[in-house]
Amino acid sequence: MNFIIIGLDDSKTPFFLPEVTEYIRLGKVFSGGLRHYEIVKGILPKDAIWIPITVPLDAVFARYMEEVSPEDDIIVFASGDPLFFGFANTIRRRLPDAHIRLYPAFNSLQMLAHRLVMPYHDMRTVSLTGRPWQELDRALIEHAPKIGILTDREHTPATIASRMLEYNYKDYTLYVGEHLGNPEKERIRILTLEEAAQTTFDHPNNLIACIAPEKRDIHYQLSTKYYLGIPDEEFAHLDGRSRMITKAPIRLLTLQALELHKHRVFWDIGFCTGSVSIEARLQFPHLTVIAFEIRLEGRELIDANSRRFGAPGIQSFITDFLEADIHLLPRPDAVFIGGHGGRMKEMLGRIREVLQPGGCIVFNSVSAESRQTFAQEAKEAGLTLSPSMHIALNDYNPIEIMKATLSQYQ
Repeated sequence: MNFIIIGLDDSKTPFFLPEVTEYIRLGKVFSGGLRHYEIVKGILPKDAIWIPITVPLDAVFARYMEEVSPEDDIIVFASGDPLFFGFANTIRRRLPDAHIRLYPAFNSLQMLAHRLVMPYHDMRTVSLTGRPWQELDRALIEHAPKIGILTDREHTPATIASRMLEYNYKDYTLYVGEHLGNPEKERIRILTLEEAAQTTFDHPNNLIACIAPEKRDIHYQLSTKYYLGIPDEEFAHLDGRSRMITKAPIRLLTLQALELHKHRVFWDIGFCTGSVSIEARLQFPHLTVIAFEIRLEGRELIDANSRRFGAPGIQSFITDFLEADIHLLPRPDAVFIGGHGGRMKEMLGRIREVLQPGGCIVFNSVSAESRQTFAQEAKEAGLTLSPSMHIALNDYNPIEIMKATLSQYQ
């Protein structure tokens, strides 16, 4: 199939190169979103076929295949640069053999930077358009000094600002552009997070979040404050029981055993205060972190500690892990068992059902009985045990950090 993809800004009278104008004049089949149609409907041929781009996209591509002859071009109107989180990428993914000719416009973040006369070569770009918070959370945890954010109707500048405030990323200023390219409606505002959280914005809009240069050194110091582990006493604890936490040295050795730098999805079973999940989120911001805890108090603890240490994006579930509906969750390639309630066999069997090939399970044993149980049940589940690590910390019971791995070829 042949696609001609034309980028648009929000102008009602877009400028086109002469060859693009000729493509439009001779075209038969056109496609784009509702906003694009409103912009170009006056210049389309009278007998033009318009295929709206709406979800589900399967239906859109089915119409392309059914209604367009191989010799006809499909002329697609898209926002900005169609290769910048745009529809050209979708076509390449779904129809890798398609021929594409591109005529891009500036994307909205470029336009906003141009209006602000702001260099953007060092800008971290995040799209929240139909996407979860994961990449924005990662940029915040990594303390990116300049973040360009593509928004949608759910992830608005106001909700973004509220999330940044909730997790204590307060040193950013927001530069918000609305209706960029539309001379009648275009507006650019510079706001504090507090102001943005209380403001209503027109859609479409996008924003750039910046830390002022004079604050960057302070921000860097804050970002490295807990680089080698969060002190135990700074966590909110279960009913004030400070012993009910994986201690910082054990926590760091546990994360080392999990090898989270090379994994993508981490499950923390029995999170209690959330210390392991939070440390993993901060040390390895690329991770998807999913945490389970059976005690109701766990919800308040993990929420409070996540906000305290700036660790957004942890998915937590207050439930008995053995009864949880886990099969719709991202499959883990690293699992930490922080508590098993005497049901190690059932727990390992359930984890084994979803553990990705090459994935690992780490368990910190505090007794000979639990050590023997984990080793035996891991072997029965078809896992390979690694040499364990024995560590004694102050007057606490010695701990055995144990690890079992599923073969890459399972």
